[in-house]
Amino acid sequence: MRVFFLHLFALFFSYKALSQSTQTIKGRIVDKLTQQPLIGANVVWMLNDSLIGGGATTDENGFFRIENVALGRRTVRVTMVGYETQLITNLLVTSAKEINLEIQLIESGTELQSVEIIAYEKNETINDMVAVSGRTFALEETERYPASRQDPARMASNFAGVQGSNDARNDIVIRGNSPVGLLWRLEDIDIPNPNHFAVAGTTGGPISIINNKYLANSDFMTGAFPAEYGNALAGVFDLRMRNGNPEKHEFTGQIGFLGTEFACEGPLHKNKRISYLATYRYSTFQLLNAMTLPLGTNAVPRYQDAAFRINIPETKAGKFAVFGIGGISAIDIVLSQFDKPVRELYGINNRDQYFRTGMFTVGTSHQVNIGKNGFLRTVIAQSAQRIGSHHDLIYRDSTFKATLIAPVLKYRALEHRSQITTYLNHKIGKHYFKGGISFINIRYIFDDKSRNDTSQVFVTRANDDVYAQLIQPFVQLKIRVTDRLTGHLGLRYQLYTLNNSQALDPRAGIVWKPHAKHTWSAGFGIHSQIQQSHILLARFYEPVLQTFGQHNRHLGFSRSNHFIIGYEYVIRKDLRFKTEVYYQYLWNIPVDQTVLSSVSLLNQGASFTRFFPLNKMHNKGTGENYGIEFTFEKFFSKNYFLLITHSLYNSTYRGSNGIKKNTDYNGHYASNILGGWEKALGTSKTNIVTLGTKLTFAGGRRYTPIDRAATIANNGEIVLIDSLRNTKQFHDYFRWDIRLAWKKNAKKFTHEIVLDLLNILNTKNLLDFTYAPNPTDPNDDPLKPQYQLGFLPLLYYKVDF
Repeated sequence: MRVFFLHLFALFFSYKALSQSTQTIKGRIVDKLTQQPLIGANVVWMLNDSLIGGGATTDENGFFRIENVALGRRTVRVTMVGYETQLITNLLVTSAKEINLEIQLIESGTELQSVEIIAYEKNETINDMVAVSGRTFALEETERYPASRQDPARMASNFAGVQGSNDARNDIVIRGNSPVGLLWRLEDIDIPNPNHFAVAGTTGGPISIINNKYLANSDFMTGAFPAEYGNALAGVFDLRMRNGNPEKHEFTGQIGFLGTEFACEGPLHKNKRISYLATYRYSTFQLLNAMTLPLGTNAVPRYQDAAFRINIPETKAGKFAVFGIGGISAIDIVLSQFDKPVRELYGINNRDQYFRTGMFTVGTSHQVNIGKNGFLRTVIAQSAQRIGSHHDLIYRDSTFKATLIAPVLKYRALEHRSQITTYLNHKIGKHYFKGGISFINIRYIFDDKSRNDTSQVFVTRANDDVYAQLIQPFVQLKIRVTDRLTGHLGLRYQLYTLNNSQALDPRAGIVWKPHAKHTWSAGFGIHSQIQQSHILLARFYEPVLQTFGQHNRHLGFSRSNHFIIGYEYVIRKDLRFKTEVYYQYLWNIPVDQTVLSSVSLLNQGASFTRFFPLNKMHNKGTGENYGIEFTFEKFFSKNYFLLITHSLYNSTYRGSNGIKKNTDYNGHYASNILGGWEKALGTSKTNIVTLGTKLTFAGGRRYTPIDRAATIANNGEIVLIDSLRNTKQFHDYFRWDIRLAWKKNAKKFTHEIVLDLLNILNTKNLLDFTYAPNPTDPNDDPLKPQYQLGFLPLLYYKVDF
């Protein structure tokens, strides 16, 4: 491996001159609301704010092509009578790959009016129905933001209202909510947890299956989202895949500490513009393990993932696409092989653990125009998620040698989903209607057996093969009252047939622009989410009822009311300030019914352990989140960008005991300061060096004292003191990251070397406590602090050709 990297460096610096100094920009322009192609739109690329380098006009299908575009950072300007002028700024043109743009123009309020805006501006969304708490997630941000690891979830932690203080996982904690409340969507399909090593009942993990190399610009929402999104309490990550190049075959190779990757794209039929895009990634964690870098685990994670998309843009029957993503992962944490205590961040320290996960989503979409003012889109997909775990309890003698290894857990969960989503978009004068339905047929297969010690037989906690349906019709309307005032109304109904629970969720929003630089917005929504399947189908002995069975299958939807007010001031076209204040009231939250306790499902979903109910529960719990957020952002211009976010919040809940307590995620504040500088080098100014940095501050994690006697009696599986739930807090979290990058354009090749220096000060941030008694020293405190990742350098090399 070392020799390989030396060859890469030699190759990288071996080019003395550029043989290719221009590239091609092409794409398609459509109406944002109707998706109709726009004929005769003018597209130009600019060397600076006033000097035009070249241009083209869209054809009868909305396509354009501009050749001989100079390499480097360029701006594309799109104009058309009756539509707002759009600028796509700081587009990076390289020698290896053509630029393919999908541009959606917004109709102006006055037929001949032309208002200049930035296309897909980050403070706005691609979905025109979003009124508040949304922004566009751009592909370039995963490449530009320090410590993002090319992971969309980790990148989102930079945004206001998102808490990112767990180095081991990429859970998206929004405004104090459990990360379980996040909805992952891909191409209008609800997808399973898209992370490797996913634990049942979570939406995050240590490594993302999502690969930024196939993503298009996508939307991220943190509250009061439109009625087309359901089965979520906290937020939405609405991902889109980009299309492959329909005219030229292009390739990407990448090798780094987090994976070895290959991507390809190109035409399948040039005349019909049918294209393909495919990616594959394989784990290279073995390299990190050999270099003894601080991964937080003594095991070697193994994983691989892939994705594809085939796009058929124009047929007599409409547009078609076939797409898919998937990944598998495995890790064996075998602690019985060690003869002294070891640090294990991802597992329980008194067990050997064997863990297997996998997920996939495969689907096809069809879109057909309905007249000149609307279109009908239908997506059919099949998804699945598999999680399996096997635990062996380790018994040790006084010398710490393992004397007995006994199985204590055997767990297998499969969830298959067949989904069809169809909706109609239609423009009615100045107004916009969207309505449709989502039907999901779910098959749950569970096999869960456990025992407390070697003298007991296994107890079957789940043994099911059942079907259920989730049916979700919705309607929403955007009303353009004036050019400066728009209203949003929506309604969503949900029916879950496993227990016939129902929910009706109204949504509303308003956006007022009294001035071109000032925007006021407000949003309200009721949001509902079904319970995790392993909670509903769990079988256990209920000590109060003295019966064994499925005591929680009846649990209905958890609900949440969102109230949001926002203000944005555009200081200049590349600089803005934004603030939002919000209040959320959560109700119908499952809590213990047969005993009075502080247990609540609001505290689940951000760890490597699966919550298993011990008592019958009912929907009587509540929660409350409120706060204020600030964002100061300078978009990339004049060779640098800056993003400062600060969130002040409070997150509490009440269990069945009625006592208000902090949620697990109530750190009270979270702040990020990040920025980057870029410099073009060389005689032609086409090679680029980048320096980026990020500072993260956050309130310490909440934790509960451990009941030591009960933990000993439970074979070292931690038992908490319920009356002291979340009364303790770790010290505040701090981390400083640095990013260094070098990009070199050569003939038909673009090389890039990136070095991310995570936690450069090696700050010791506490994550949790683990119970790990030392048999060689009975006086040694069995409670051991678990620290988060220390200093970790991550290097990768990428080549486009």
